[in-house]
Amino acid sequence: MAPTAVNGTNGRRERGVLQRTATPPSKHMSLEEARTTLRLALPEPGSKFSQDDEWCVVAEPDGTWGEYRFHDYDRIFRMPGLYEKIFYDVLGCDSPRFMVGLFAEALASAGVSAETLRVLDLGAGNGIMAEELAAIGVGHAVGVDILPEAEEAAERDRPGLYADYHVADLTALAAAERETLAAHHLDTLTVVAALGFGDIPPAAFRTAYDLIAPDGWVVMTIKDAFLDETDTSGFAGMIGESLRSGALEVVRRERFQHRLATDRTPLLYEGIVARKRGPLAG
Repeated sequence: MAPTAVNGTNGRRERGVLQRTATPPSKHMSLEEARTTLRLALPEPGSKFSQDDEWCVVAEPDGTWGEYRFHDYDRIFRMPGLYEKIFYDVLGCDSPRFMVGLFAEALASAGVSAETLRVLDLGAGNGIMAEELAAIGVGHAVGVDILPEAEEAAERDRPGLYADYHVADLTALAAAERETLAAHHLDTLTVVAALGFGDIPPAAFRTAYDLIAPDGWVVMTIKDAFLDETDTSGFAGMIGESLRSGALEVVRRERFQHRLATDRTPLLYEGIVARKRGPLAG
């Protein structure tokens, strides 16, 4: 299956690598310049992959083309602009902008100022959600991600947006780290385009949720399959039951296009803004 070129590049694929030289971004470029310079190619449109197995090929610094699985976030974050190039410029991801807009509507209806919020951004990556939150006036956001490459990318690409950033495994959070996070007096949890597929498991979401003050806000996206009764990930039992019981009180809920798949079909997610009214189910 031959990859389809993006930005006019293409080549011959041998053993998983396209053999053709291209110029990758320099580390001294701005994020926007890096996005413009990057070259990548997607699988041909007729090739369909599960969301967990999607991939593309990208021009490497040595002039070859390397294959990147979309959930290899550590590798993607190491190359400036690559995350944005794949998911935003090529595949049209809209989740952070859409969800912050939905959240802003909910805040306005409740008469709550975004400036008063203290946000825990779970699966923070390189800070795209923090950028969107800052645009509506949020002044205190704490990032958490399991990857050190994510923290490095946030500092490189969007410095100063987080009041604090923790590289931590929330399924095994040390007591000292829990105390440090609790000291931020967090009242809002955002977890956007990050749940499921092994990236953020239910146990990590539960730990983050427990750090949020009672009656706090939860802003999240999740693929509808994870809320279906056939789900085996654990999310349907934990989040689905909490939504039904009112422990998570829905304020806004909309189904929307998260992004395109590599075969150009839409990937639809559930966008939920809720209030924390009780402990999660299970």
